[in-house]
Amino acid sequence: MRVVVVGLGYVGSVCSACLAKHGHEVVGVDTSEFKVGCIERGESPIVESGLPEMIAEGRRSGRLRATPDIAAAMKGAEIVLVCVGTPSGEDGSLDLAHVKRACAEVGAAVGSSGTRPTVVMRSTMLPGSVEDELTPVLERSAGAKAGGAFGVAYNPEFLREGSAVADFEGAAYTVIGAGDEASAGALRRLYHD
Repeated sequence: MRVVVVGLGYVGSVCSACLAKHGHEVVGVDTSEFKVGCIERGESPIVESGLPEMIAEGRRSGRLRATPDIAAAMKGAEIVLVCVGTPSGEDGSLDLAHVKRACAEVGAAVGSSGTRPTVVMRSTMLPGSVEDELTPVLERSAGAKAGGAFGVAYNPEFLREGSAVADFEGAAYTVIGAGDEASAGALRRLYHD
C-alpha cells in the first residue's frame, strides 16, 4: 500500500520504518529539515533500538523516503497516518493545535491525491476528538465530507520508548475505529498485507 506518515517524531519514525519493512511504500512528511534529512540519508532521527538499520534498509529498498511537501507526498496515498504530537497543557489537557494544522494540510491535499485516502489519527487524544474536532477540520479543508472523498479512522499507538520497534512488531492486538467500512478495511489491509 502507499502510505503517508505525517510527523517523523517518535511514533512516525517507528511506524514509517516498520511499515516499509513489511513491504509498503512509505513517504514520511515533516516540517523539520533535520528529520526529513535523516530519513533521506537512511539515518534515524531518534534513538531507538533496531530503528537505524530498518530506516537504512527502507531507503536502500526504495520503500521509504521523506519530504517536507505534503501535497507531493499525498499523490496516490491510500493511508495517511497523522503522527503529530499532542503536548499536555499545565492543566493536563491535550493541545490538538499541531494535529489540527496537519489535518488542514492533509485535507487540502486530498483532492490532488487521485485516490480515496483513509486519514488515520495515530496521535494521543481524548475520546471524541477525532469526530468532534479533527474530522470537521479535514472536511473544511478538503471541501468534502468524510466517508466520501476520504475516510477517517483512529488507530491508537502503544509504543514504549526503548522497545517501540518490538512493540510495533509484536503487538498483541491492534485497535481500529473507523467512520466507514472502507476505511476499516484499508487499515486491516495495512496490517495484514
